[in-house]
Amino acid sequence: MTSQVSSTAEQADGALVGEQRTSGDGGPGKEVRRLDRVIIRFAGDSGDGMQLTGDRFTSETASFGNDLSTLPNFPAEIRAPAGTLPGVSSFQLHFADHDILTPGDAPNVLVAMNPAALKANIGDVPRGAEIIVNTDEFTKRPMAKVGYETNPLEDGSLSAYRVHPVPLTTLTIEALKDFGLSRKEAERSKNMFALGLLSWMYHRPTEGTEKFLRAKFAKKPQIAEANVTAFRAGWNFGETTEDFATSYEVAPATTAFPTGTYRNISGNLALSYGLIAASRQADLPLYLGSYPITPASDILHELSKHKNFGVRTFQAEDEIAGIGAALGAAFGGSLAVTTTSGPGVALKSETIGLAVSLELPLLIVDIQRGGPSTGLPTKTEQADLLQAMYGRNGEAPVPIVAPRTPADCFDAALDAARIALTYRTPVFLLSDGYLANGSEPWRIPEVAELPDLRVRFATAPNHQLADGTEVFWPYKRDEQTLARPWAVPGTPGLEHRIGGIEKQDGTGNISYDPANHDFMVRTRQAKIDGITVPDVEVDDPLDESGQGANTLVLGWGSTYGPITAAVRRVRGAGARIAQAHLRHLNPFPGNLGEVLRRYEKVVVPEMNLGQLAMLLRAKYLVDARSHTQVSGMPFKAEQLASVLKEAIND
Repeated sequence: MTSQVSSTAEQADGALVGEQRTSGDGGPGKEVRRLDRVIIRFAGDSGDGMQLTGDRFTSETASFGNDLSTLPNFPAEIRAPAGTLPGVSSFQLHFADHDILTPGDAPNVLVAMNPAALKANIGDVPRGAEIIVNTDEFTKRPMAKVGYETNPLEDGSLSAYRVHPVPLTTLTIEALKDFGLSRKEAERSKNMFALGLLSWMYHRPTEGTEKFLRAKFAKKPQIAEANVTAFRAGWNFGETTEDFATSYEVAPATTAFPTGTYRNISGNLALSYGLIAASRQADLPLYLGSYPITPASDILHELSKHKNFGVRTFQAEDEIAGIGAALGAAFGGSLAVTTTSGPGVALKSETIGLAVSLELPLLIVDIQRGGPSTGLPTKTEQADLLQAMYGRNGEAPVPIVAPRTPADCFDAALDAARIALTYRTPVFLLSDGYLANGSEPWRIPEVAELPDLRVRFATAPNHQLADGTEVFWPYKRDEQTLARPWAVPGTPGLEHRIGGIEKQDGTGNISYDPANHDFMVRTRQAKIDGITVPDVEVDDPLDESGQGANTLVLGWGSTYGPITAAVRRVRGAGARIAQAHLRHLNPFPGNLGEVLRRYEKVVVPEMNLGQLAMLLRAKYLVDARSHTQVSGMPFKAEQLASVLKEAIND
């Protein structure tokens, strides 16, 4: 979130332990402890419903009014082998009574549904944390499958943690014995039992989850009621068992948010809504030509639900067909979009070059993931920046916009549409898997706050020949933006050629003239270089003598949350450091060079091997220091804080 935060919040974000206060109002024999923040991780087989469990806990937390940030983490396989380490799926949620920025470095509570989930996640769990374990799964075969020679619940290896052994499967089956379900059917509700238990532990609302379950299984009312019963049984178990003598409260984040109506939103959902809003503000139909690919497919799924807003979605047979159809829609006068991830961008590159040549508005949404090739389909990375910048033949410049948080994907989509429509150019929107699947509270904007994106189509001839004849020149440019006119096919008298062969300046006729090609290449580059983008803002609090920091940390995209949390830690420890974050990567903000030269040291954290740092060194001749990570996971705040402290003291 970007709202003001207190000094307490600045020091706490990303830390492992929140503020704790004790109260005796938890009922007979129960204690209530009040915390300022908690990190919970649900983990189990990919078929155990951990994503659904985490999503429901998140929804109730959002409705309660906490600030939150999530990190879903799941296998690439649709159904990985049960009980294996590669098959573990997890969902981490960080929620607080103040402004936070990351899903947290390490969980305060781990819910492990089987031995694989415990073994895959125990390395992230700090000493003293709580671990809730489904003891029914800790039998010889499942433990042997992941390399446990002895039972970790009995051999003392978990003595550093507060372990709660709970027979989740047995308790769930017992709770559902009157429903006439098979054992296998009843077992499937154990995630709802766990959700009920955690909902009791952290005083989460329950009405929304029960309503959701009845709606989700409306065609199977018996299954719906079984899940509701399991959910309630988990709540009641927490209320009555002696093993859970303490529950916890995290108050709403009443001071973290500006006044408004909020909802929990993921990056892909926010991006989808941003595209719809852009089409409405432009008064243009929205057309999506796409081929399903992780982690971008949710945008196709979501936009297909909104035909009432004039959205048309086309699921093509491949990536090339998807962008080809989108470019055709742009020629026809639509706000055209294609969505993909890194491998799909490679396939779309020729058509992106064609869009550069045709000078038509087209949004290319790249939800980045681990590469190369198929790589890590469900993990995050920022390694497509150079591909977006240069991954086409010839001189084919394309603007690049990158959101910084899940909610910011909405605004970034509007910004990308503004550039595409104003300058008649394809635009890259670079999100990633971390933003796409993660979520946070989002203030729903008023329509009056949205930009006016309306464009004027060419409707009449725009050039007069020497003999006085009025004609239409498709490459006669606007003096300020260098954008060419946008003529909808079928407009009388405005017929013109399209294609990938070089055009003559003005007329749009095919031209092989060397001087014309040189001019057109330079003009297309000048158009991109001249795009109006805001100056980069620098957060650099001055000390008592009016001096700023001598070290700047510069990020882009989804590194915003971890970087900002790390900066808070560094400042909380008494050191001074400046921070800036880039949304526009091509063109760079006009003041970026001056900003970089203002600091003795510039640190650039990226989830790649230093792509932005290389661009900054080449363009501005500054010694940008890379700090890189390509693990498929986002940076941890404590790790970055250590790096920044070393840079300051170097």
